[in-house]
Amino acid sequence: MSAQFLERNDDFNIPTNEAVHSGKVRSVYWLRPEDSRRLIEERNYPVSGDADLAILIVSDRLSAFDCIWRAEGGLNAVPGKGAALNAVSQEWFNAFAEAGLARSHILEAPHPLVWIVQRAKPVHIEAIARQYITGSLWRAYAKGERVFCGNDLPNHLAENQRLGDVLITPSSKGVLAGLEGIPAVDDVNISREDIERHWSHLGFEQPEDIDHYERLLREGFAVIAERLRQIGQLFVDTKFEFGYAMSAEGTRELIYMDEVGTPDSSRIWNASAYAEGRILENSKEGFRQALLSWVPDGDLLLDKHRMVERTAYARTALLPQKMLLEVSETYLGIAAQIVGSSIPVPENPRAEIKELLSLELGLV
Repeated sequence: MSAQFLERNDDFNIPTNEAVHSGKVRSVYWLRPEDSRRLIEERNYPVSGDADLAILIVSDRLSAFDCIWRAEGGLNAVPGKGAALNAVSQEWFNAFAEAGLARSHILEAPHPLVWIVQRAKPVHIEAIARQYITGSLWRAYAKGERVFCGNDLPNHLAENQRLGDVLITPSSKGVLAGLEGIPAVDDVNISREDIERHWSHLGFEQPEDIDHYERLLREGFAVIAERLRQIGQLFVDTKFEFGYAMSAEGTRELIYMDEVGTPDSSRIWNASAYAEGRILENSKEGFRQALLSWVPDGDLLLDKHRMVERTAYARTALLPQKMLLEVSETYLGIAAQIVGSSIPVPENPRAEIKELLSLELGLV
């Protein structure tokens, strides 16, 4: 079973002059300039010849409530999860480009768990869009809040109700110190007014790009929502990330980054079940709810002030294997519906990636 998932992804021997950036799910290896130039020429990437490239490797680790979760019997990740995330993101990024919105940072996907990407200067915003009132939006509303990220909410909304318009409810990405109205902590809700006041510190290169980012967000959301509607699914909410990169023509452009529209970064509901008054999740939210029921003290996962205690708990907790295998089934199932074919799951991802890096890319 261990050969069918990739748990660790920050230890590949890829030549780099920078520290490997390893997040909860992905690791990024920025290539040396000479390797970037060689790959651009050999593989005819549509970027300028001096662009910085990276190898991005997605793991199969499962993150929820800002912790990594494992199961009994050495099941330390979710088989097929990384391949599902990459396949879904690529499907949506291609759809955005076909719709004339913007390109993404991905230049090539030579393996189900590997992207070759162009360096982009990130906008320090998690651009969250919501079509239904659920999750943190509902929890705030139920406590009496009627203004959320600068959006005025009407009275008498019900949990999981569809909203009239898609709400943009951004949050800060990273700790941003010294900005009026924005606490110096990661992942704090901000408003359009905050963005307009601090556009430069948030990573925008000109104030006019705020409108552009919102258009890419709304229209990208609409593209995904329509495609999901056609396969009997509802696009509930999601996050987008943006950055600036140089085009092959030498102009700076705002592009899509990270992942998009995946069951990791979005809520996706079965439309038929919703019409019957039930919520049937096709995303990580199903695991989150199962985890809340499994943990003896659910408040441990919800209270940000207990993060140290939560991290220590997750480090030693071993979930039933069934919980992680259900995530695998959910992710591979919804990904296959979106892509239109089954998702190939690497049989031995570590060996396959090493061979790719060595024989095809000439990096190790």
